[in-house]
Amino acid sequence: MESTRQAKIARLIQKELSEILRLETAKTHGILVSVSSVKVSPDLSIARAYLSIFPSAKGQEILDNINRNARTIRYELAQRVRFQLRKTPELTFHLDDSLDYIENIDNLLKQ
Repeated sequence: MESTRQAKIARLIQKELSEILRLETAKTHGILVSVSSVKVSPDLSIARAYLSIFPSAKGQEILDNINRNARTIRYELAQRVRFQLRKTPELTFHLDDSLDYIENIDNLLKQ
């Protein structure tokens, strides 16, 4: 069960990560990266961010690139939330394929 504090920190991290990734992906035309959800561990040391990437064909490539730059992204996040959080959690990024799953179900139902 997620505590209120975990939920607040998850929302803060989601908002700031969305802004960081939006600024970074503005340089690459035609690729959209959105943070669909963030889960924070009970001790607030690890944050798992689930990313939705469009177009999904380049999803794994973009996710690998983001994971390679996780330390830089964490630093950017720490600069933005330094007055709200004492320690910035370690970031792990995962691909959120729920939109592809929904699209697959829709296609199966149409058949």
